[in-house]
Amino acid sequence: MSSEPNKVIAFPTAEKPAEPVAPKPKRKRAAPKSARRARKLIAIGGGKGGIGKSLVSANLGIALARKGAQVVMVDADLGGANLHTCLGVPQPKSTLSDFVNNRVERLEQVVVDTNTPGLKLISGAQDMLDAANPKHAQKSKLLRNVQGLDVDYVLLDLGAGTSFNVLDFFVAADVGVVVLLPEPTSIENAYRFIKAAFFRRLQSLTDATTAQQVALVLAGKDEKVRTPWDLLEQLRPVDPEAAQRLQGALSGFKPQLVVNQARSRADFDLGPQVAAAWKKFFGLELGYLGPVGFDDAVWSSVRSRRALFDAAPESNASKALLRIAENLLALNQ
Repeated sequence: MSSEPNKVIAFPTAEKPAEPVAPKPKRKRAAPKSARRARKLIAIGGGKGGIGKSLVSANLGIALARKGAQVVMVDADLGGANLHTCLGVPQPKSTLSDFVNNRVERLEQVVVDTNTPGLKLISGAQDMLDAANPKHAQKSKLLRNVQGLDVDYVLLDLGAGTSFNVLDFFVAADVGVVVLLPEPTSIENAYRFIKAAFFRRLQSLTDATTAQQVALVLAGKDEKVRTPWDLLEQLRPVDPEAAQRLQGALSGFKPQLVVNQARSRADFDLGPQVAAAWKKFFGLELGYLGPVGFDDAVWSSVRSRRALFDAAPESNASKALLRIAENLLALNQ
């Protein structure tokens, strides 16, 4: 059937001849509807375990849901899933294992409700010895289906360390959040994590030669080039295509920092200092969502197996996490 509209036929009247009728403009074909997907994919990671990633993830998810968003939390710490505890819900019977091992056909079949309206959970694998190291096909399938969830936000609570599986989830996200403690080892691990994530992004967006050149720059082993942006300027006249890919990798990488368990004034000021140091030495931008002060209400809520926002909504930590959620929402504006 023709996609053109039916033409109207004008009949002449007895009083005057019919005037020519201008043809109606052709209607533009409607663009095909794009596949539905999560409006924002947010990954929360860090350099090591025990820094509060799950606490930050769980309460950010609750805060976003309470502001009216539809949110799915994914416990992507495949080797030690415990996000359900921070959310105050029992261990779900259906987990990522069921989806990855094809015991269910759709990822939505392992989504469970939480105590917060609008917030749902996909629990991490509990019964796979090799869960922390899924095969490439399994990881691709999982990431593709996570991105396809029809919600406002998907929050990925990542595992510790810098394995390729952790980094791949981090760099695939629309927003990457890095949690750190105000301790030298945690700060060093955060730097290491961010560098590893950036290099992993380079590997996926640029050729191997360019990625290796940037790695030398980040390691301080190229005496002629100080930052990746300097390398970009060198590449422009000799290899415009490589320069364009590198610029895309540089421009699209801006992790957001959260400093957890801050105690002193210096701790609360740590985020901007880390961002400034990163900018100085690597020429790259880091954002800062805010600090969370040390608060006994946090460990008390974990012991009672309740979400912090439910156990101590008026605590300083709850108020800080709410401000961080508001800063996260502001990134969309």
